[in-house]
Amino acid sequence: MATTLEIVRAISQAAANSYDGAHNERYSYDGEERKIGLKREEGDPITDSRIMDGFGVKFHGDRLIINYHSDIRIKEVHNKNFESDIEDMIQQIANFLKKEYKAITGDSLSLKADGEVEALVQNTSGVRAWVQAHRAYKINNLKGVEEVGAGSADSSDKQLDKSIKDWVAWGKEEHPKTKKPSNVTRKNEG
Repeated sequence: MATTLEIVRAISQAAANSYDGAHNERYSYDGEERKIGLKREEGDPITDSRIMDGFGVKFHGDRLIINYHSDIRIKEVHNKNFESDIEDMIQQIANFLKKEYKAITGDSLSLKADGEVEALVQNTSGVRAWVQAHRAYKINNLKGVEEVGAGSADSSDKQLDKSIKDWVAWGKEEHPKTKKPSNVTRKNEG
């Protein structure tokens, strides 16, 4: 069974294997093409005009968050299938990560969608726009990992309150571990 660190490293390597140009066997490091489904994979990366899109991953407890960004036309935003197209793109990215993870480790990666796709669209001109979308996935391979503060909010608040009180008490003279420096000659002000 892989450790948490090994799983995170393998997912990170799978994401790194998606660099721009990896979809073409002429530009990949091992001569194998890696198609994700991104718009930038259409055409030749050197001679054709480029479409800006890509993705990144980050981890939050036992969740993998896939961020997707793309330069699009305003008319694409008004398409009735725009939201489902963005959701499909993020799912294609998740499928690519699973496939690359399997190639790297030999084990399968189990991702379960956790929530809806959230997208932010901003126009850059009257014709073009920029979309940023993300979706969280639960990594079922990780066991025993929990988010910070995932317990009851009351217990984490008490723990934080105790930590702050201990830190403040650290500077007080009556604190047992605090020693007064030898060059301090003033009287206690209290």
